[in-house]
Amino acid sequence: MPATTTLRTRPRPARAPRPARRRTAESAGSPLLLGHGRLPRVLAGTALAVFALLWLTPFALALVTSLQSERDVASSGLNPLKGALTLESYRQIVERGNVPVWAVNSLLIATLVTVITVVISTLAAYAFSRGTFRGRRVLLAVTVASIMVPPQLLIVPLFQQMRAFNLVDTYWAVILPQVVAPMMVFILKRFFDAVPRELEEAARIDGASELRVFRSVVLPLSRPIVAAVSVFVFIGAWNNFLWPFIIINDSSLMTLPVGLATVRESYGIQYAQSMASALLAAAPLILVFLFFQRRIVKSVATTGLGGT
Repeated sequence: MPATTTLRTRPRPARAPRPARRRTAESAGSPLLLGHGRLPRVLAGTALAVFALLWLTPFALALVTSLQSERDVASSGLNPLKGALTLESYRQIVERGNVPVWAVNSLLIATLVTVITVVISTLAAYAFSRGTFRGRRVLLAVTVASIMVPPQLLIVPLFQQMRAFNLVDTYWAVILPQVVAPMMVFILKRFFDAVPRELEEAARIDGASELRVFRSVVLPLSRPIVAAVSVFVFIGAWNNFLWPFIIINDSSLMTLPVGLATVRESYGIQYAQSMASALLAAAPLILVFLFFQRRIVKSVATTGLGGT
């Protein structure tokens, strides 16, 4: 009989039971800093509600004050709503001033300042981020140092320069001094530094020029930060009061903040009309912020604006 052989199999060692995977805060959909459970969410929501209430209280008081008569506002008492609501303050401001023309001037100036500033800042930031020209470090240091220069120190030189160019009482006198924004150049430069250079090298291998690389590769990747910078520049240009107040004397060329200030000064201190004019000047900015708030938050969370 043929010998039969048996194959002996080694017994496999028993495996230790795998520990149950803990759900991380990211998989649970909650922020890492808040932890798990309902209590951190409640505390975070309460804190946000308190901060929102503190931020909205002055706005609500200004709105209530603007909807009352001057007599009711001037009366004593702690109750902010002292009388019937009325639109008399808004009607008087519109009748005494050329509000539609001032609003159009502000929109035109703020839009041009935003477009020119974004174009200049993006080109300068890309040159500082990718360029290897002589004097790059010195120019970058001067740009960063100019952030610390107060704009009020430049009013007299800028006014003399505008007068030498015969630009006083023109739109360009208001626009040109505002298109140089060192802070925006620095912010964009920090973002461009984080863009992978491999994408640009691949485009250059395909024969793309430097301008084509910047337009077709870098800018599409920089839409969040460019949108945020555009909003910041637009808000700054719209709120700018001192420089347009100095360089513009013609009432038909005034911006909305300057025009509303002249109406208030001509008719004395009237609190209801002051609040109404402030709300009229701030209303377009509120709409712009509500429309672009997601892009602003995204840019702050994903770029160097948040300190990263």
